[in-house]
Amino acid sequence: MSYKIGLKLWSLNENYISPAKELFERGVYDYIELYAVPNSLDMIAKWKSLTRNCGVKFAIHAPHFSSGLDFSNPNKLNYNLNLCEEVKIYSNELEALYTIFHPGIGGELLESIRQMKMIKDLKFAIENKPYIVPMEGGTAFCVGADFDSIKRILDEVECDFCLDAGHALCSANFQGLNPYDYIAKLNGLKPRIYHISDNNVESKFDAHLHFGDGNIELDRVLSLLVGGEFLAIETIKDSKENLDDFIKDSNYLKNIIANFNDKAL
Repeated sequence: MSYKIGLKLWSLNENYISPAKELFERGVYDYIELYAVPNSLDMIAKWKSLTRNCGVKFAIHAPHFSSGLDFSNPNKLNYNLNLCEEVKIYSNELEALYTIFHPGIGGELLESIRQMKMIKDLKFAIENKPYIVPMEGGTAFCVGADFDSIKRILDEVECDFCLDAGHALCSANFQGLNPYDYIAKLNGLKPRIYHISDNNVESKFDAHLHFGDGNIELDRVLSLLVGGEFLAIETIKDSKENLDDFIKDSNYLKNIIANFNDKAL
């Protein structure tokens, strides 16, 4: 079992650039998955300095619903495509290992597919979603929250797949499915990228808890995430000054992986 381990940051997290450099040089992670906040193109040069100074590689996570990008909303078509142009700049300038989009929230699957087909000159992956997300005044349903929807997107848009294990667990709980069986089924769609975090194993809502703060059987999850190349840790950040909590999460995950590999010898 082998993955490249990713550190998830946002493009406005200038405060993490220095500790990210230190952790990369110490071998704590292999690449940064950078969430490209809209209207933050001026930050590219600062992140690019990590590549120039110590060889950090980047992947890009496109803005999603919370930042205004929603492929399922036909009224946002022009806005969505304009944000996609910013994402392309991030991906090209940072020579992204991969680029990820979310399908949308609250709209129709066919609209998401229609809009994603309009993205030109950018190879990207689509990420599976929880079935529901909390919204002001209630909840909203996500596009790309069930197996059939993800498979249809992959078939029709012809993109790569990012399997978010935490999202899959929440979706399975909403659908009344066994979460581990559901993760295994999604892995049959041959994801190239994985996202992972902890949570209450019975939750329907994503939480991004530190490893060990929830009760997901992470060793069991990792045994199901077979075949992909990249594994981005999506746990919360406790400090705005350092990434000490990420060190613990990275070591926690690496220990599980090392135990698997020892048993395989």
